[in-house]
Amino acid sequence: MRRFYLFCDAGMSTSLMASRMQKVADANQLPIEVKAFADSRMADIVSEYNPEAILLGPQVKHLYEKVQEKYGQDHVVMVIDSVDYGNMDGERVLKKALKLYKESRGK
Repeated sequence: MRRFYLFCDAGMSTSLMASRMQKVADANQLPIEVKAFADSRMADIVSEYNPEAILLGPQVKHLYEKVQEKYGQDHVVMVIDSVDYGNMDGERVLKKALKLYKESRGK
């Protein structure tokens, strides 16, 4: 089971996005677990669960460089597109995350 974890300020708005992404993964029988957390819990969550992908909500995109530097060697790090986020388009976000994940595995 791959873990794609979303992080934002409080983990609230990303919970809906995570739910929509999980619905798409389940409907397509993809072995992916999607969950949302507050960015303040990132170090603990990454350490404990070692997610394959760390997805940042648009509201915390300013953390990208720091997160990429700290976790980018072993994890896919992506900022969720603000339009996809605003539309709560779980399918598009999941597709983009999967594409980035597959590209990173090819390296």
